[in-house]
Amino acid sequence: MAESSISPRFVNMKALIGILAGAGASYGLYKLVSVSLRKSTTGALSESSEMSLQRGSLLTRLSGLDVVCAPRPAVRPSKGVDAAASGDLEPQHLKMLLSCLQTSNDHEERCRILLTLGNASAFTVNQNLIREYEGIPTIAGFISDAAPEVRVQTLNTLNNLCMNIQNQEQLKVYIPKVLELIETSPVNSELQLSALRLLTNLSVTDNHQHLLKDSVKLLLSLLVVSNEALQVQALKVLVNLSSNPDMMDDIVQVQAPASLLLLFDPRTVPAVLVRLLTFAGNLKAWRPSAQVADELRRKPDCLFRLMLDESCGLHNRVLPLLSHPEEAIRLQAVRVFA
Repeated sequence: MAESSISPRFVNMKALIGILAGAGASYGLYKLVSVSLRKSTTGALSESSEMSLQRGSLLTRLSGLDVVCAPRPAVRPSKGVDAAASGDLEPQHLKMLLSCLQTSNDHEERCRILLTLGNASAFTVNQNLIREYEGIPTIAGFISDAAPEVRVQTLNTLNNLCMNIQNQEQLKVYIPKVLELIETSPVNSELQLSALRLLTNLSVTDNHQHLLKDSVKLLLSLLVVSNEALQVQALKVLVNLSSNPDMMDDIVQVQAPASLLLLFDPRTVPAVLVRLLTFAGNLKAWRPSAQVADELRRKPDCLFRLMLDESCGLHNRVLPLLSHPEEAIRLQAVRVFA
């Protein structure tokens, strides 16, 4: 990006980015997680239409893979940086950053700009300004960037912008690209985790859950091949979707891996187990007619047959969890076992 193309008041852009880019966790992420946790006592979900998959993609590699429940170390924000600094950006700074993002050809510089915009997007005033400056399409355009680190930072920035209802109206059109990114990225990658966080935000309300109906099969598949961090994030989306009764007819028809039942085990990490039971409890609360149940029994490998049919093995898997040392797990196990 040639400095000659920038007006004099923008000369200090790199210095500005350097000051702000290191900011770590944002209030926006905290706010969203709090909402999700409050909602996780009930759940929500979506349909599973057949997805067109490339050879070697995630859903075609499930056969024979073990369940993974290993814990993932938490990522801590950088020390010595004031995370609130991004809230001090003025409107002209946001315009400058968006302009520089469009013209930059350097991956590292793009990451710094996106990180600064992401930190700024933890504040409602900046969320609105970025939308008004048509910054959401500009930022979302880097979902397909050649550099994985740019794609990750793009998703993180959109994640903060997503905590604004008006912004969600623009962001919903990128759901297919985000799902494709999850499906084609390496398992347990930061790309998958960042994409799932964005889907969690987009599924907190019922407004756009119907657009995630094609994600359920993919999310269930992630549960049996991923580490703890991705399992938890995938389950957050599944809990959100399964809390919506209007989605249930679609959800129960999804083809589900049989090894999913292996996660209903006292040895599964509590963060995963409590959300898995919440999801199962939401499914159990659904009451199909006799005709619908008969139709679902004729669908091979569907979620209904795996977890809801009278002949399924879920009750036997949940029985030991009724005496689990974690109270939250016991409470959710009662919902499933009832």
